[in-house]
Amino acid sequence: MNKTTAIDAFSALAHDTRLSIFQLLVTRGPGGTPAMEVARLLGAKPSTLSGHLATLRRAGLVRATRQQREILYAANLDTVSGLVTFLLRDCCKGTGTECLDLSALLPDRDAC
Repeated sequence: MNKTTAIDAFSALAHDTRLSIFQLLVTRGPGGTPAMEVARLLGAKPSTLSGHLATLRRAGLVRATRQQREILYAANLDTVSGLVTFLLRDCCKGTGTECLDLSALLPDRDAC
């Protein structure tokens, strides 16, 4: 990941609704969630939601899969992993161990 890609991803997340969409999709898992379900769960207008999902897709944070007549959206965790790696790749000038096990910060590591 390069600086431009990271900035695009962070810019996409720097909006209350888009961050809420992304957090919802992370909790829903890799199977994806239909756009209308996302709208219902967040109380968002479908027309507004469509624009937010497009922004998240362009940033690589969300992937879309067509399943018959509906589109399922899921968080792209590879991009998130890339962002974390980008942020921490020079941690302690590349020699420290403080950044090696960030998964320990998660409340329930076994759930991931």
